[in-house]
Amino acid sequence: MTHYRSFVALGDSFTEGLNDPAADDRGGAPDRFRGWADRVAERLAALDPEFRYANLAVRGKLIDQIVAEQVPLAVGMRPDLVSFCAGGNDLLRPGSDPDRMAKKLAGAVRDLRATGAEVLLFTGVDPRDTPIMRRARGTFAIFYLHVRSIADLYGCRLVDQWSMQGLRDWRAWSDDRLHMNEEGHRMVAAKVCDVLGVPTEDDWRMSWPPRERVDPRVKRREDVQWVRSHLGPWVVRRLRGRSSGDDLDPKRPDLKPFG
Repeated sequence: MTHYRSFVALGDSFTEGLNDPAADDRGGAPDRFRGWADRVAERLAALDPEFRYANLAVRGKLIDQIVAEQVPLAVGMRPDLVSFCAGGNDLLRPGSDPDRMAKKLAGAVRDLRATGAEVLLFTGVDPRDTPIMRRARGTFAIFYLHVRSIADLYGCRLVDQWSMQGLRDWRAWSDDRLHMNEEGHRMVAAKVCDVLGVPTEDDWRMSWPPRERVDPRVKRREDVQWVRSHLGPWVVRRLRGRSSGDDLDPKRPDLKPFG
């Protein structure tokens, strides 16, 4: 089993942990997020009392922002392990260029690997079942093929979410249909532990029990409510050039003991 004494997580909302609520230490209110990276850090901390962890991910960040703002901080921290997952927010925007994005990612991975850190990369989930993303499925696939190539070229570990069939079930996702819920993050954490060779009791290969057939009228009402509550505000932010992460700081900006 590989031993990691420090871990820095880079990225956007996926790595920040939306929408996997964690109870606030003072009163149990779900006003902060746990997510797959915190779950993996919990496992690593259980194996080493001196383990340290930082999570620099901020929701809404584009790959250029992550490379410019988060990667230099991670290089300076010189951890044993760095996770880098980005690109989803870029690929949702018209005119995104997966080839240019891949070059940006490759440069960042090269800098991170030069510190001696193990680097963990991710493909995304197959977007064919996702209302917003499925029209750009080919663009997503091109970028994720680049990610696989970069992982091979620089000797990185790869978490292939595209092959995780359990994540294609809506029960792994929150109401906004863009972010995983607690179960989704739990599955991803189990997959990451598997890739890293870290023991865990969870199994990412889980299968969901059969689901009852949904009345088409109920499904239409749910779709309308989703457009009003989630798609509409998302489009408005894009038109205004705003991001859900504007003015937000990372939840764990310093490499410190986990707790």
